[in-house]
Amino acid sequence: MKARLVLSDGTHFEGTFFGASRVVGGEAVFNTAMTGYTETLTDPSYAGQILVATYPLIGNYGVPAPRPPRSVAGPYESHKIQVQGLIVQTYVDDFSHHEAARSLGQWLLEEDVPAVSGIDTRALTRHLREKGTMHAWVFPADITLEQAKTCASTVDMRHEVFSRVAPAEVVTYGDGDVTVLLVDAGAKDNLVRSLVERRVRVIRAPWHASLLPLAERSDGILIGNGPGDPRDLGSLVGQVRGLLASGTPVFGVCLGNQILALAAGGDTYKLPYGHRSVNQPVQDLLTGRCHVTSQNHGFAVKEDSLPSDWEPWFVNTNDGTNEGIRSRSMPFASVQFHPEAHPGPADTGYLFDDFLRLAGAMRKR
Repeated sequence: MKARLVLSDGTHFEGTFFGASRVVGGEAVFNTAMTGYTETLTDPSYAGQILVATYPLIGNYGVPAPRPPRSVAGPYESHKIQVQGLIVQTYVDDFSHHEAARSLGQWLLEEDVPAVSGIDTRALTRHLREKGTMHAWVFPADITLEQAKTCASTVDMRHEVFSRVAPAEVVTYGDGDVTVLLVDAGAKDNLVRSLVERRVRVIRAPWHASLLPLAERSDGILIGNGPGDPRDLGSLVGQVRGLLASGTPVFGVCLGNQILALAAGGDTYKLPYGHRSVNQPVQDLLTGRCHVTSQNHGFAVKEDSLPSDWEPWFVNTNDGTNEGIRSRSMPFASVQFHPEAHPGPADTGYLFDDFLRLAGAMRKR
């Protein structure tokens, strides 16, 4: 079936549906990774968005079999596809991989997620870079844009999105001497896997749970990634501000960097088109070392808004935006990128080791 993609500024593209063929709306964003569509599509940070894959060949290695219920096994980053829709240049249905059990199109169809191939993603990406990310609609070519806007399935990005990506209840994983509270506002499952493989007991709690009692049973607090504008999570910011008063070591990842900055008294802002790739270069301002990182965010921390007892930790060497902050006097720090990225880059995985050593050294007796 013929499909159309129309941006809010009137720019339009035509292609062909694969997966589901239904009407959806959402912010159009692009990711420049060459591989990893299974991980990307299930990343809760993409909830409510229409994803544009800039790499021109998508689907050639298929998709693994579904994982068991309640499992956090990879390569999946959550229990379902999170994006509103997928846009590619060339879709390959004839896949080849020893772990593949189904095609990408079959998986999308099973989960009722629309996807469109035949789009000039190079032109689309350049447009989004020049004009900024914007709302878009995907719909069959035999209906009008006005009809699509009326019946499109969308996600409220101010309120609904955070309830969609949060777990329904507190869940515990792994076992070990160190216990970490993972605050989940859309955290990737690989955050859990990265801690468990380091022999850590993980208490995974939804962001809206009462966090202080759980933190009192933990040696460290990890604020995970997630979708949306961090300023829409005011109640979580307030809870984190209370957690800081306890002095328990805190480490933030991606959205967690922004939440920690807001809790400390800083501010955030929306980037023109965000960072969504696996090759973002960042520099450690303390050591001068540079690392290649995986990123997926549309907001950033305003460095000049940080209180005097906080300092920038990492910087993006492409555009100079903040990539991490740390307290000068307390065991609180966060990064804007993903140290847990898999498959790679794994340059910054040592940050989990540093955080866990600190949490272990300050372990509650």
